[in-house]
Amino acid sequence: MISYMDARSSQHSNLTREGRSAVEREALRPLPVAPLAPCREVRLAVGRFSTIHVLENTYSVPSRLIGTRVTVRVRAETVEVYVGMTLTCAMPRLAGRQQHAINYRHIIWSLVRKPGAFAAYRYRDDLFASLAFRRAYDHLRATHPARADREYVRVLSLAAGTAESEVETALALLGEANRPPTFDAVRDLVRLPPSDTSSSPRGTPSCGPRRPPSSNGSWPPSATCGCRAS
Repeated sequence: MISYMDARSSQHSNLTREGRSAVEREALRPLPVAPLAPCREVRLAVGRFSTIHVLENTYSVPSRLIGTRVTVRVRAETVEVYVGMTLTCAMPRLAGRQQHAINYRHIIWSLVRKPGAFAAYRYRDDLFASLAFRRAYDHLRATHPARADREYVRVLSLAAGTAESEVETALALLGEANRPPTFDAVRDLVRLPPSDTSSSPRGTPSCGPRRPPSSNGSWPPSATCGCRAS
């Protein structure tokens, strides 16, 4: 009797497993026809312009890595940069050859130390984060030609260190007021970190970029958050 019950239980378990397997087989997708692209690994040194050259394409990396030997893992869609076993940065893999991907946040801190290098930088056009930044640089060239590069590099460092969107809004406001977008002018309009709100001029809104003061010296409502001066 026990053997008969054991046999029935075993048969039921087998049928249950077969049923689950049939359901899983229906959900399986066919294997890809082409084999998956393998990961390619290369060792190289970061150049003096904070770039690496991988499979005939150029990528920027953080400037602190200049002169450092790194391991680059090239995958189907991404390029990963390692220092030792630590992943330092990753970026989308470029298609084709002789292409470049330059992130101004990687370059800016070395340019802050040597702002004169901005004029001769090979990928300078990639250091204009948007049309507003390009127009700001052109405005500086027209109004402050001797220090336009230095001022622009400092403005770009402000975008990298705070919020690019807030700096871009400040540049637009200065452009509307036809004021030169110097570093000091942009910084005065960009929202201050919470720890620095006490340094805001009395009577000025502290949340979001502010419009430049009007001719009577008063501060109008913020252009972005709708708050009013206290």
